[in-house]
Amino acid sequence: MITPALVDLDLPGDDRVAATRALAQRLHAEGRVTDLDGFLADVAAREAQMPTGLEGGIGIPHARSAHVTEPTLAFGRCADGVDFGAADGPATLVFLIAAPAEGDADHMTILAKLARRLVRPAFREHLMTVADATAASSYITEEVGS
Repeated sequence: MITPALVDLDLPGDDRVAATRALAQRLHAEGRVTDLDGFLADVAAREAQMPTGLEGGIGIPHARSAHVTEPTLAFGRCADGVDFGAADGPATLVFLIAAPAEGDADHMTILAKLARRLVRPAFREHLMTVADATAASSYITEEVGS
């Protein structure tokens, strides 16, 4: 579901579009997304329905899309924070969930597992301090599952 290539520990914080694009480009490079712009349009459409920022510095842009080949999670850490619409301010931890259009159960399963971990301060703190992409992807896989 996540590999070191899908982790960006220096995610740009210009805005949510740039941050989401940076993570989506990783999905595209790894063959998890077949059409980058099509997938980003699906993410933007979902984001337009309701912001995906959560309290505690979390952003979870996500979409089901015909351009996704398999359920995937990308992770980015942004020191400056990215505004994903949370009431308490910008997100420093960003998780992009990509699921195939027909994979509604996969999408919701990933989102639910991730949400359960994100309420734990130790999970968030570990991701704020993890030193490299391999350690981050291993930790997320261990905690969230595959």
